[in-house]
Amino acid sequence: MGLFSLNIQAQTAVEAPAPAPRRGEPVTLNFVNADIEAVARTMAVITGRNVVVDPRVKGTITLTTERPVPPAVAYNQFLAALRMQGFTSVNAAGLEKIVPEADAKLQSSAVSTNVPVGGGQIATTIFKLNYENANNLLPILRPLISPNNTINVNPGNNSLVITDYADNLNRLGRIIAALDVANATDVELIALRHVAAIDVAPLIARLLESSASGGQPSTEASYKTTVLAEPRSNSLIVRAANPARLALVRSLAAKLDQPAMIGPNGAAGNIYVVYLKNADAAKLAVVLRAAMTSGTAAGVGASTAGVSVPAAAAMPVNLSGASTAATSPVTPSGAPSTGGGIQADPATNSLIITASEPQYRQLRAVIDKLDARRAQVYVESLIAEVNVDRAAEFGIQWQGPLGGKGDSLIGLLGTNFGTGGKNIITQATQAGSVAPGTGFNAGVAARSNGVYFLGFLANFLQSTGAGNILSTPNLLTLDNEEAKIVIGQNVPFVTGQYTNAGGGTNNGSVNPFQTVERKDVGLTLRVKPQISENGTVKMAIFQEVSSVQPGSVNSATGLITNKRSIESNVLVEDGSIIVLGGLLQDEYSGNEDKVPGLGDVPVFGNLFKSESRSRKKTNLMVFLRPVVVRDAASTDALSLDRYDLMRTTQQRAQPLPSTLAPINDSPVLPPSER
Repeated sequence: MGLFSLNIQAQTAVEAPAPAPRRGEPVTLNFVNADIEAVARTMAVITGRNVVVDPRVKGTITLTTERPVPPAVAYNQFLAALRMQGFTSVNAAGLEKIVPEADAKLQSSAVSTNVPVGGGQIATTIFKLNYENANNLLPILRPLISPNNTINVNPGNNSLVITDYADNLNRLGRIIAALDVANATDVELIALRHVAAIDVAPLIARLLESSASGGQPSTEASYKTTVLAEPRSNSLIVRAANPARLALVRSLAAKLDQPAMIGPNGAAGNIYVVYLKNADAAKLAVVLRAAMTSGTAAGVGASTAGVSVPAAAAMPVNLSGASTAATSPVTPSGAPSTGGGIQADPATNSLIITASEPQYRQLRAVIDKLDARRAQVYVESLIAEVNVDRAAEFGIQWQGPLGGKGDSLIGLLGTNFGTGGKNIITQATQAGSVAPGTGFNAGVAARSNGVYFLGFLANFLQSTGAGNILSTPNLLTLDNEEAKIVIGQNVPFVTGQYTNAGGGTNNGSVNPFQTVERKDVGLTLRVKPQISENGTVKMAIFQEVSSVQPGSVNSATGLITNKRSIESNVLVEDGSIIVLGGLLQDEYSGNEDKVPGLGDVPVFGNLFKSESRSRKKTNLMVFLRPVVVRDAASTDALSLDRYDLMRTTQQRAQPLPSTLAPINDSPVLPPSER
C-alpha cells in the first residue's frame, strides 16, 4: 500500500486540488494555519465520516505528523487539536458535528451506564453507587471535570450523571470504583487493663467528634463512629466509619490505658481527702458543687456531630452511689460534664474530692479561703428595771343605833366604806374572825342594853415599795450564727379542761382532766451578729422580759403574765454601747368614798369619807455592747478575765472563821493554769 501526503498552506491563495486519498490508507498530516472547516472536510474524506461544522466555529488550526498514521489516529489528533481551540466533535445519529465545547453537553446523544474506553468525544455516563453517598463524592469529582462540562447527583437512586470527554470519563470511573466501597467496619472489642471503660469511652468520643467527616457535621449512619463501654469485661465496643477511624480509636485507647502514676496523692490517684479546720463539711460541699456546676455549664459548649455516645457510658460516677442525672451539669449538646465530684463526710468533717490534679489545686485554693477561722462576737447586755410603788389610805366610819330597849323598831345611823378588815360592819358582826385592815386602825365600842358594838372606826395607811432588777446576760457566738439565752421558769398555762360533774360513767367513776401548755417566763435574749469588712457589727436582736403577776396565781381564770419584748436590727461599731430600747411608765390611781354633802364640808367633811391613792413608776432600759473576737489570744483573754472575776467573787463570799460555830468553806473555782 502506498503512502499519501497531504500538505495545505493557509497562505496560498489558490492551490490545485490534491488527489483524494483512498479510505483506510495511512496519511501524513501537514496542515499549517489551515482553516478549520477545510481541515474538517479533509478529515471527513479520510475517515469516511459525515462532518458538519457549526457556523460559530471559526479560526485556523495546525495539524502535522512526522510519519504516516492510520485515519482513526489522524481523526483523534484532529479532535485533540480542536479541544485545545475550545471546540469538539459531537456524534448525533451518525453525523459528526464540530461545535463549541460549551454547547457540546447539550447536543451529545451518547448516554450509557458503561464507562467508555477512550476517545476525544463528549459523552454522558451514569455511575450508580452501591456504598458511598453520591453527595459526598460530588466535591471530590467536581475539580476533575472541565469547566464546560457537568456533573449532577440523583439522590433517588444514589447515582452520578457526568458529561465529559470519553477519556476523562474512563479516569473518573476508576476513581469512583475505588471510592465506592463499604465504609463501616465490623464491631471491634478493645479490652482495657488499667483504666475504667466507662471513663475512657466519653473521652475517645469527644476526641473523634472534632474530626468526624472532615470536620463537617454528618447525619449519615456510615460516617458515625460509635463507642460503647462494656463495664463487665471493662472493654470498649467500637464500630468505626472506616479502618482509619478504627486504627485511631485503637491508638487513643492504647495511650489512655496506662497504669496510674504514683503522684503526691499516692495510691488514691485522683481522689483527694481534705480535712477542714473551721468550716462545716456538709455546707461547704454544697457551695463548691454549685460553683463547679455554674462554671462548667458556662464554659462547655462543644458539638457532638459525627459521633454518637450513649448516655450510660458518659454518665459520671457519684461517690455516694446515687444517680447524678439530676445534679450533673449538662452541656448544650446533651453530653454530661466531666467535672469532679465533691462529697462530705460529717463524721470526720472532711471533703472527698474526685478531680484531676489541676482542678484539685484550684478547688483547694478556694477551700483554704473558705476554711478560715471565723470571727466571734461577744455580746454584753445590761437590762436594768427600777420600780417604785406608793400607796396611801385614809377613812373614818360611824355606826350607831337609834332607840332603846324594848322598842319594837330600832334604827341605824352611820357610814360604811371599804371591805374586809377595813369595813366597820364586818368588824362588828364578825369580830375575831376577820383581821383588821393593814395600817393604823382606831375604834370606839359603845355598850347598849348590855351589848358592846363598834360605833367608830378610823383607818390610816401609807405604803412604799421599790424594786431594782439588774440582769447582765452575756453571749459569745460565731459570726453570722444565732445565739440564745433563757433565764426564767417554765410555767404551765391551762389551755383546756373537762369535768364530769353531771353524772358518772358506766362504772360510776369520774375522770376530770386538764390540758396544759408550758411557756418560758423570765429573761430571753436572742442575737445573730454579722461582722462587716470595716468592723461594723450588724445584729438581729430579740429581747424579752416576762413575769407572772402575783395576784393571778390562784385566779380561776388563769395566770396573767407581764411581758416586755424588743425585736430589732441594729448596726453597732466594735466595742461601742448602744441603747436597744427603754420603757418609762408612770401610773397613778385615786379613789374616794364620801357621804354627799357632809363629805364636802371643809375639815369637818373628812369624818364622813374614805380616800385611797396609789402611784407606780417603772423604768426599764436595755444596753448592748458587742466585742469582735478574731483570734485565739483574744478569746483566751476574754475567758480568763471572766473566770478570774467569778473566782474572786467566790473567794469574797467565804464565811468568816468561827471557833464556836465552825462552817466549812464554800466551793471555789480552781486557779487558772494560764
